[in-house]
Amino acid sequence: MTLEDHKDLIIDWNMSPAEAVTLYLEWGNNSWHADHLPVRSKDDFSNYFLVDTWGAEPVVRLIQRNSEEAIELAELPLPAILREEFIEEYGNLKGVFEPTEQIKDWLKARLEN
Repeated sequence: MTLEDHKDLIIDWNMSPAEAVTLYLEWGNNSWHADHLPVRSKDDFSNYFLVDTWGAEPVVRLIQRNSEEAIELAELPLPAILREEFIEEYGNLKGVFEPTEQIKDWLKARLEN
């Protein structure tokens, strides 16, 4: 599926991959920042973006996570300028990261059109 197929989703722009693990998978499922309510059932979920750098090039993934699973809803390549800025900030670290503000702005613009 493409990003355009998910324009009606409510995106949690403040959810990071680390917070998602804390909230949905860690024992006690608490948000010590108090940004999110505790998860009460598998019906509670979040839609959020992350940047995945495990491959040859960073990609953005739209994730829907609850306490049982994480579903990848869409994958997008980064435009060259955003990819370069991301690599400049994070180097060649492998992992999953919260999108930068510039990437979030790009995603919001894509969802609004």
